[in-house]
Amino acid sequence: MSSLHPNNVDKPVETIHPDNLPHANKDTLAQALSTIVEHSSKHTDVTQSIHGPMHLIPSIPWVHKLIPGIEDLANKYHVGNFVVIRGTDERIFESMPIYARIGMHLLFYGREQVKLLEGNKRIDELLRDESIKQGKIYDSPESVKSIPSFISTYNIQLDELLHPDLSFYKCFNEFFYRKLKPDARPVQNADNPDAFCSPADCRLIVFSSVALAQKFWIKGDEFSIPKLLGVAPDSARARLYAGCSMAICRLAPQDYHRFHSPLDGAVTRAPTDIPGQYYTVNPQAVNEPAFDVFTANKRSVAYVAHARARGEVAVVAVGALLVGGIGWTGGGAVRRGDELGYFAYGGSTVVVLFPKGVIEFDKDLVENSLKPVETLVKVGYSLGSAPAQ
Repeated sequence: MSSLHPNNVDKPVETIHPDNLPHANKDTLAQALSTIVEHSSKHTDVTQSIHGPMHLIPSIPWVHKLIPGIEDLANKYHVGNFVVIRGTDERIFESMPIYARIGMHLLFYGREQVKLLEGNKRIDELLRDESIKQGKIYDSPESVKSIPSFISTYNIQLDELLHPDLSFYKCFNEFFYRKLKPDARPVQNADNPDAFCSPADCRLIVFSSVALAQKFWIKGDEFSIPKLLGVAPDSARARLYAGCSMAICRLAPQDYHRFHSPLDGAVTRAPTDIPGQYYTVNPQAVNEPAFDVFTANKRSVAYVAHARARGEVAVVAVGALLVGGIGWTGGGAVRRGDELGYFAYGGSTVVVLFPKGVIEFDKDLVENSLKPVETLVKVGYSLGSAPAQ
């Protein structure tokens, strides 16, 4: 899968792969990630820390000392993703944060990288430790100083927040998983009980079958639905989701980080936590065949039974590099758009699994996904509806 650089949208950029990454030392990259995390505890300007977008590399001189040649990387290699704004044909470029780019290097640098991941836990431990450290930094009272710069950098709309007064937030993480006003995310097709909606503000991609998802998007050889759910391949639950449809909802750091029910129904049991790693869930990592980040990362699974007895939908919250945690807040009976939980700091993903025959995705989402390109949506936007009986 090729991508495009924002400064030359007509020229394909070489696909990221261990064989074509610029030369760099893994120890240097590891130190760079640790230093950038430390910078996030010292700088009020978030562009000078983990949030620094790759396209601003020329204005962050201290990064050049950490990673010689990083500016060449920004000019020549994948530094972000194009997404389609729903309802238009407009594509916009979203720059990758520096920490995600370094995480990609640590995972994919050099021909022997896959063997290192299988036989040496040092990289895994680094990503885990730095993720935990970042969560603690943004839980500290001192972290509130980063909020104004974060708002300015990502143009966050304060008028839709339940608590627009910034003094309400006692740490950065509280702002990161901020709540919105009750009417900020209206549900489309609310009068149709067979309709489904997006569970998150996200970059969305949908597939009517796992086979299509693996053809166009999830290239990891290790991916399977039982592994994603943490169940035995011959279990009743694995059989329930054989041939399922799936929606993959990728949240960027600037997004509203609470996730909601995509259907009318009821949460049938307490969420199941599955331990795992802290790899980046950037599309380039998802597209890498070496291993699967969704089934390798920490995640938590809840099941929502459809109110019209059309099956039990699985909602999988997937953590990622520098994610601080996954919290569940919803339970019992839920309606579309009701809050289910939130992510503390980090890029994160919600994967929704629909048993075969439960949903027919909206045509525009399907067309974009088969290109493949993600569609920018918000909580409540239509996903599709149950097929006609």
